[in-house]
Formats: sequence, C-alpha cells, structure tokens
Amino acid sequence: MFRPTGFASLAARRVGIFGYGVEGRATLARVYDIAASVVIVDDATDVAPGVLVNGDGGHEALLTCDVVFKSPGIPRHRADVLDLEAHGVTVCSALNLWFHDADRERVVAITGTKGKSTTTALVTYFLECLGEPAQRLGNIGQPPYDPDVDTSRGWLVLEVSSFQCVDLEIAPALIVVTSLGDDHIDWHGSVEKYRDDKLSLTRHEGSHRTLVPDNATFHEVSHQLGGEVTFVAPDESNLASALGLLGAHSDSNVALALAAVSALTGRPVEEIRSLVLETSASFVPLSGRLTLVASDRLGDATLRYVDDGLATSVLPAVAALEVFALEPVALIAGGFDRGVDYHALARAVVARTPATMLLTMGDAGHRVADLVRELSPKLEQATFDSMDDAVRMARNFLSGGGVVLLSPGAPSFDRYKNWEERSHDFTRAVRER
Repeated sequence: MFRPTGFASLAARRVGIFGYGVEGRATLARVYDIAASVVIVDDATDVAPGVLVNGDGGHEALLTCDVVFKSPGIPRHRADVLDLEAHGVTVCSALNLWFHDADRERVVAITGTKGKSTTTALVTYFLECLGEPAQRLGNIGQPPYDPDVDTSRGWLVLEVSSFQCVDLEIAPALIVVTSLGDDHIDWHGSVEKYRDDKLSLTRHEGSHRTLVPDNATFHEVSHQLGGEVTFVAPDESNLASALGLLGAHSDSNVALALAAVSALTGRPVEEIRSLVLETSASFVPLSGRLTLVASDRLGDATLRYVDDGLATSVLPAVAALEVFALEPVALIAGGFDRGVDYHALARAVVARTPATMLLTMGDAGHRVADLVRELSPKLEQATFDSMDDAVRMARNFLSGGGVVLLSPGAPSFDRYKNWEERSHDFTRAVRER
C-alpha cells in the first residue's frame, strides 16, 4: 500500500479529498499542482461545484484513488473509511504530510480537553514579548499546510485536536497537553479510546519533550505519555489575572506556556514572566473563553454576562462554575449530544451554595437537566427556544445580581453552525436585552 512521506511524494498519484471544509480547501490548494488528479467528496450536497456527494457516487470515486486525505471531523472507524482501507486506499491527513516536510524543531503542538486554544494564544504571545517571531496555527488559525501561510521562519505554535492526533506519525520537538477529560465519545468510541488517541500525539516518532500539568490525572496516565515528560506546577505569580484570565485552570495554562517558551528559547521562566508582565495589558483573551460581554448595575448589585461558548465539553463547563463559586449563577448549557458522561456537570451544578438556575437547550441539555433533577428536584430549571428567552429568564432570576454564564458543556451543531455562531447569538441577545 502506498504511504506518502511528504507532499512531493504525491506526484503522479490520484488523490482524494474527503470533506471539503476549511481543511479540505487548504488541502486542495496544497496538492493541486502536485497530484496527477484530484477527487473531492463531501457528505453534504451542494457544497461547491465539482464536489461529489459521498452517498451518490463519491465513495466509488474515492476507491479509485491512491491516497485519500480525510477531514479530521470524519471518524476513522466509520464504515466508509474502513472500506477505503480494505480496498488498499491509504487514508491519512494533510497535517501528517506537513509534519513530514516541516522543520519540527520550530514546532510546538498543543492539545488537551480544555485550555488548548488559550495556551496556544499564550505561547504565541509570550514568544512575541521576547521579540521572537511566532504564529498560531491549526484549530486556532489556518492549517499550516495552506499555501497562503508562510511557515519558512519563526516559531509555529499549532493547536491539535484529538481528531488530528490519531492521524499523525511524527511528533514535533515540543508537545504540550493542557488537560485530560472525556470528549468526542461519538467519534472515538469510548472515554478510554479518546484519552489514548489524545495522548498518542506524545508517543509519535521523533525525539521530543512533553509538558503536562502536575496533577493526579496526568500522573495516573504517565505510562501513556511519550517523549521526555515534564510535570509543570501551576503558576503562583498572578500572571493569569494580569492577562485578564479567570479561574484556577488559567494558572496551569500560564505555567505550561511559560515552560514551553523557556524550552523553545532557552530563556529562564522568571525572565519570560517579567517581560510578559510588562505588556500584559495588551493581551486580548480569546472570545468565547470566559469573556465578559456586558454588565448591568442593579441598585447596589452587578449582573455580569459571561461568554464561555468555547466550553463544548464537560470539563471546561465545570471549571467555569468553579470560577464563580461564590456568586449566584444562571447557567446556559446543552446542545448536541455526543454521548459523553454528564454526571460531573450535574454534580457541579447541584453542589453550588449560591442561588443557581439551569437553562438548557438541545438533547445534551435534556440529559443534564434530568441528572440535575434526580440529584436536586427543587433546583430551578427551564428550557428555552431562543437565546433571547434564555437571557430574559436568567436576568429575571438574578434580579439581585450575579452571573449569566453561557458555558454549554456540549457542541453547538444541533442548532448552530459552530460554537462561534452560538456565542455571537448570546452576545447579540445580551446587547439587545
């Protein structure tokens, strides 16, 4: 079976692109002038002219290819993917080929159940504070193999999802894993498989360092970690607060970013921290990650609206509740149900001492609501049909002040295109209230 070892190896080959989203378009641009021919297939209809439909001749076209580049969102264990491999078609990813071609000494790959986007932004910002050229790529930016991206110089800070980890063969010189919970069970098949797939990034070929938080979870899975492993304790200097980041988990993300930049540049953590602190006010936290959208004065009290829309799994939603442990909260949660265990989120809601209301949407929301109702039948709950309804009900509940918190704990694509569209809808509803 043909195994490509870089984009140049695709010369004179028939190439398939399965999934024509952001990654698929970047892949086409990268291979267009190299491959002998290209077939583009997507599950959806009317994606773009020339794109075949998977269930209407598209799969048969992919069977004629030497290699198929699969979109990260398509599970490897899907029947049509397995059928391609059974017929001798190599299924891989464009990111894997990019790693074959890239200068791995200039790449840091960052993954984790929560915190990977923020840590990617922090590493990039810290490097820039040192005068080091750096760009953030991957899930947080453009695919690094996009021809429009110049990766010929500087540090390449790459956010990598669990979907992408399993399709890679080569590790960069530095890997950061920010956290480990359970997520995307529908894609991976089980919690155990999700965690193993996520950590597989640390076990790929090539000498490398692996930075992980110094906590019980990562000590328990230390046998699954590859590379030269360093356990990093949370930062205790309040740098996270100076950067406008909320929550104890932010201290861990900051510590990992400091350790990563020190490993890349050879400069001491203390020096990096000092230089970052000088310009910390210019750091812009990511939208959708505990972002303050607006606040109202209610007599002597304050009502804050916080967008944590990037919290599309249980772990970050629980962490968000911990940030506001001493304040009344109306939590907006739920969305698409991908089969994860919501008991931890339900317990976190019920365990709160201040006044708490749960507002839910989608199938995941129904599951969370049922679990909360079993644990605490009297805790106030409501479902909603629109974000305007959710904001209105939350505001009525928090007449004495508190936090209206969008922290869904679930993906958005039951009613929104992506998490950003859901966050934008929340922000719109808040500003039009």
